[in-house]
Amino acid sequence: MTDSTVRAGVDDAQRAKIKDIVCEILEIDPSEMTDTSRFKEDHDADSLGAIEILSALERELNIEIEQEQLARMVNIDSVVAVVDEALAAR
Repeated sequence: MTDSTVRAGVDDAQRAKIKDIVCEILEIDPSEMTDTSRFKEDHDADSLGAIEILSALERELNIEIEQEQLARMVNIDSVVAVVDEALAAR
């Protein structure tokens, strides 16, 4: 069985939505958040914020993310990677 669909991954609009969700939950101005700034170290985020982010992403993007992925979700780039994997798995 071949899959003729091409998986595009996370597009620019989804990436912007991910950043909006993260910034809203962590109460960070989007201009202060870079793709590589770390939520905990650079923005004083706590573990509850990470759980809220995971839950919001699941709702907004209609995906499932395993709780074990929380440890990887340390900045925008890593959240996008986790979301990309979740989109590919559905």
